[in-house]
Amino acid sequence: MNTKERILEAALVLFNDQGERNVTTNHIAAHLGISPGNLYYHFRNKSEIVFEIYQEYEQLVDQTLEVPDDHDLTIQDKAHYLEAVFEGMWVFRFLHRDLAYFIDNDERLRERYTEFSRRCLEKVGAIYYGLRRSGIIEISDEEIKALAINSWLVATSWATYLRTADYDTGLEDQITRDRLRKGIYQVFALERPYLKAHVKKEVENVQFSFLTES
Repeated sequence: MNTKERILEAALVLFNDQGERNVTTNHIAAHLGISPGNLYYHFRNKSEIVFEIYQEYEQLVDQTLEVPDDHDLTIQDKAHYLEAVFEGMWVFRFLHRDLAYFIDNDERLRERYTEFSRRCLEKVGAIYYGLRRSGIIEISDEEIKALAINSWLVATSWATYLRTADYDTGLEDQITRDRLRKGIYQVFALERPYLKAHVKKEVENVQFSFLTES
């Protein structure tokens, strides 16, 4: 692993643990035991580090949401999509904790995220079309558009919900992997009205499995 990769890895750990706004480039350099000048050789400022980490997250999600062309989609395929998306949100959780802040303060990231969201909605829609072809859901084209938006909203807002819904319990800064994964249950709940009768029990079993801690 070269120095640039080490900087990105260390920054991700510190951002996730302490929050991006509480971490400076000096903190990252000290964590790695390198000089600030060495860090600035690779990144001019912290915003560049955040942007490059964001690009890694974007690439991960893009790869995750590809629809296979070698078989019809299954219920387990859908579960794997959601698990991968929410795992990515866990690995890059600092981005979702303060997404509005990053979008408001970095024009380049804002432009990339706008295009990324559009692309993700198309991919999520393609997944629902695939589930319809497989006979798992019965849904119109217009309903697919709405469901894609709603499921994406739930997924990308889940970390924020955890921070606000439990604010008076002191859990707002304890976004664990298990608490985050429970958002998968909520996405399945959105899809339940469109399920065909013969798959409802199987989907329910998969859905409720995400309410238990791993």
